[in-house]
Amino acid sequence: MERPPGKAVFFYSTIFPTLPVIFCYTWRLIRQRILNMKNIELENEFIALIENYQRVIYKVCYLYSKDKDNLNDLYQESILNLWRSYPRFRNECKASTWIYKITLNTCISFFRRFSKSPKFVPLSATLETIIDNNNEIALIHELYNLINRLGNLEKALILLYLEEKSYQEIANITGLSLTNVATRLCRIKEKLKRMSNE
Repeated sequence: MERPPGKAVFFYSTIFPTLPVIFCYTWRLIRQRILNMKNIELENEFIALIENYQRVIYKVCYLYSKDKDNLNDLYQESILNLWRSYPRFRNECKASTWIYKITLNTCISFFRRFSKSPKFVPLSATLETIIDNNNEIALIHELYNLINRLGNLEKALILLYLEEKSYQEIANITGLSLTNVATRLCRIKEKLKRMSNE
């Protein structure tokens, strides 16, 4: 049942019959403009956030990709998932922690969907442009090859550790307890040492 108009609206609508229509139309336009301004502000904030953390997103996607096409797909899907969840981001944790969590979950889901077993990922030529020393490049290649032989969770943990995240941040991102993170990282380091000595 429709609510009868208030006395003021009824009075003005008898004098100016189109006033309620104009008022409603104007209010809708104002509301739409406010929403558009909020969307533009939200979009600009998101773009700035992605520009600050694009290397982090790229690194995570790189570890889970098989080739350049997969890397591009993973990166694009990660950005899309970040955009979808950005309006619900409440700054309860650091932006980097939130980005890692979304990107890791995207990569692991992508990996589960399209792959039965992990593949070795060749490093791109960009690594050679960043590092001049051939010995360092060889060591980094070896490290990436060893990391690619790890399981999904192990990859995620060691990646976050190499990014110099604290154990607490790693626990927040992965959902593991602080003690579990410390124990697993210790085991992963030992595993990497054994693998490198083989």
